Amino acid sequence: MVQEELDFFVKGNISLEKTSRAKPYAWIPDQGWEDIQRLMQVVPDVYSSLADDVERNGTSWKEWFDSDQPENTPLPGRYESDVTDFQRLLALRCFRIDRVHRSVMNFVTSRMGEQYVTPPVVSFEGVFEQSTPFSPIVFILSPGSDPAGELGKLADRSGFGGNRLKFLSMGQGQEKLALSLLDTAVTRGQWLMLQNCHLLVRWLRDLEKALEKIANGKPHPDFRLWLTTAPTPDFPIGILQRSLKVVTEPPNGLKLNLRNTYHRISSTALSDCPHASFHPLVYVLAFFHAVVIERRKYGKIGWNVSYDFNESDFSVCMKILETYLTKAHESGDTSIPWNSLKYLIGEVMYGGRAIDDFDRRVLNTYMDEYMGDFIFDTFQPFHFHCSSEVDYCIPKVSDTSSRPAKEYYVDYIEQLPLANTPDVFGLHPNAEIAYSTSAARNMWLQLVELQPQTGDSGGGISREEFIGRIAGDIQNKLPKVFELDRVRKVLGTELSPQSVVLLQELERFNKLLKKMATSLSSLQKALAGEVGMSNELDEVARSLFNGMIPGIWLALAPATLKNLGNWMIHLLKRNEQYNNWVNDGEPIVMWLSGLHIPESYLTALVQATCRKNGWPLDKSTLYTNVTEWATAEQVEERPSSGCYVTGLYLEGAIWDDERCCLKRSLPKQLIQDLPVLKVTPIESHRLKLQNTFRTPVYTTSLRRNAMSVGLVFEADLFSQDHASHWTLQGVCLLLNTD
Repeated sequence: MVQEELDFFVKGNISLEKTSRAKPYAWIPDQGWEDIQRLMQVVPDVYSSLADDVERNGTSWKEWFDSDQPENTPLPGRYESDVTDFQRLLALRCFRIDRVHRSVMNFVTSRMGEQYVTPPVVSFEGVFEQSTPFSPIVFILSPGSDPAGELGKLADRSGFGGNRLKFLSMGQGQEKLALSLLDTAVTRGQWLMLQNCHLLVRWLRDLEKALEKIANGKPHPDFRLWLTTAPTPDFPIGILQRSLKVVTEPPNGLKLNLRNTYHRISSTALSDCPHASFHPLVYVLAFFHAVVIERRKYGKIGWNVSYDFNESDFSVCMKILETYLTKAHESGDTSIPWNSLKYLIGEVMYGGRAIDDFDRRVLNTYMDEYMGDFIFDTFQPFHFHCSSEVDYCIPKVSDTSSRPAKEYYVDYIEQLPLANTPDVFGLHPNAEIAYSTSAARNMWLQLVELQPQTGDSGGGISREEFIGRIAGDIQNKLPKVFELDRVRKVLGTELSPQSVVLLQELERFNKLLKKMATSLSSLQKALAGEVGMSNELDEVARSLFNGMIPGIWLALAPATLKNLGNWMIHLLKRNEQYNNWVNDGEPIVMWLSGLHIPESYLTALVQATCRKNGWPLDKSTLYTNVTEWATAEQVEERPSSGCYVTGLYLEGAIWDDERCCLKRSLPKQLIQDLPVLKVTPIESHRLKLQNTFRTPVYTTSLRRNAMSVGLVFEADLFSQDHASHWTLQGVCLLLNTD
């Protein structure tokens, strides 16, 4: 494998200079066209005329681009016979990032074997056989997995059930009890499972010392210590080195999740409730449980925060169903208390885990879609999802047969397809593309970390020379720091709320520019040997070499997922808007993405309007509507109230310019530029909306994290479809593309 080809596959085109050659067709990705220019230089014997060939034979390349599996479709023209398997990956990187992850799996399988891409099945018996009293077993958990149940079954089979197996969920105040149980287990030969060790990382140092004493002593031969932890960088290395590491993952796919759920339900539990609707509702609950778990697969389009929904949630909700339906049966009530069930399941049990309002909205939408008298409608049968390939519905059970009801449901589950499309969850098929693209980018990120940080850059120059050139290019492009005193004089003494925002923005921008200038200057001196290379400068050098933004710059910049080249373009565009704002006054159309804290500008807008009209600030809000202008250049005058904003991208849907409403996304179109948006402050009691979808606006495609960082504001977008459709599609607006 040629090092320069590998570097291109991992990093792409990291040049700060964009090509002057315009891409010939709109379907070619912007970054893909930049990568093509670099690929022609990296592999000149094969791809030297790639850009010309694509321009001449656009139809052939478009057909290959649109194919469902381009990695298995012959490349157009002569390329199919000329390229190696790895060089095919390079072309795929330029055109279809979403297929790179699958193609890499095929490449590894053809070279090394299928065992390197197939995750092993965890056998608890096998783990137990390899274990000793001196080596703890550490389960590294993924969301939704819970090995406690399987361990309990293993203990029963191995004669360690009852009092010989102890469980303790770790948390504040459990430290002394854990050490006491450990001492008892060591002397009496018990099994001890300490769960959620990541919640007490500091105490694990004490556990490490206790394990050293055990290793130097004579523990009971039957003693075993089982630990569960979420991935955490602070887990003690000493425990990991002496332990067996096991990664546990929940079943993958709707069918496997449903099968796993019904495998854990006993026939007795299903027969405990005499109500006729109990069996179908248990299946509905199991389907809902599988859907909320599988939705995690699609990343931020699925859930803003990844929740560890697990079997305990399902078990408690099944008990709730049993309690309410048994009570209804005994009292002779033919109606089902849907509102109580939806609240307890959607808001309390599953919703209790959801810390994000928009995630809770998704849960409540599923409750409305899956629970109601309509699921028993014989005139119009209920379907979770129905297509030409598969029909997800509630299985029919014979009332006259003596066969257990559970067997009907299990047989139906076995007939379901192993793989499922995003449509089943209410998502657009493009969600699969977004998931695969994210998987490829994460793989590249990890490969960058694994690359050696010494040697040449692959282009005939040393690593130090390459870094020096990049640093020099950035220094030449770096804007001048704003003179805040001069800006204050221009703005005058009577500062409007928007002017205050401008000064705050310039202050933050200056800090970033100064940090960039000083770190680049120090780096150049370190590369020349004039000063020592500190850890901070080494991190800057490594980031520049890999085409990434240094961490010390990111700490002073707005959140972004861009690479270094695209980020520099964004930085210069921000500087241009600030200059225009200082010299020409507040822009007619505000590029919201160019502000460090865009919500502060919107808050200032509301504040200024409230001052002008004498409204109470706490009873005012924002109303939005999409204008007919596609670009900011088409807007000639500012609005009488509010402002125009641009730089918004619609994810999960597209905007229909003719009908002025949301529309289902086109295939392979993940995001679309939204026309200019008008934002108007208004008194809350005057805002009466119909046929609109409340759309969250996020800074990046990472949306909002567990700390609620990332949400800017909420926009009202007109829709002719029910809001539940867009809720399940994960529709949102973004200020930045990746």
